[in-house]
Amino acid sequence: MSLYDNIKSEPFKIPEDDGNDLMHTFFNPDKEGWLWKQGGRYKSWKRRWFILNDKCLYYFEYTTDKEPRGIIPLENIQVREVHDRHKPHCFELFTSGFEFIKACKTDSEGKVVEGKHTVYRMSAATAEEKDEWIKCLRTSTSHNPFYDMLATRKKIARKSSP
Repeated sequence: MSLYDNIKSEPFKIPEDDGNDLMHTFFNPDKEGWLWKQGGRYKSWKRRWFILNDKCLYYFEYTTDKEPRGIIPLENIQVREVHDRHKPHCFELFTSGFEFIKACKTDSEGKVVEGKHTVYRMSAATAEEKDEWIKCLRTSTSHNPFYDMLATRKKIARKSSP
């Protein structure tokens, strides 16, 4: 049976999460550790436990949390080292355009909301740790040229609409 026939005969369904899938995701990560993350609206710094796996960066309030506080897919994301007057050993995740980073987080009421970040700024405890995070993140970021084409079209459409 061809792939096409197989897809045609099997209806697409979203897998039901019984909690085990997430546990497997976090079981053998590419990298994990504590980082300070700067808030979006309020520029305060919060310490979060980060797990990097499967081209996604997950962050938790505590290492014992079962569900992530936030998820940042790393497609079309770049990483750069930055100097911050208030925090040492900083780096940022950013997009090449002015698009929001496609991410989500859980708000204070437990609702999942879409992130409104164009940049995520993090701070590591040491220069070595920062370099290690940057290296691992660069390995995990993937580039999809289709995304750039879509972003350019959106920009053009925005300019031409009244």
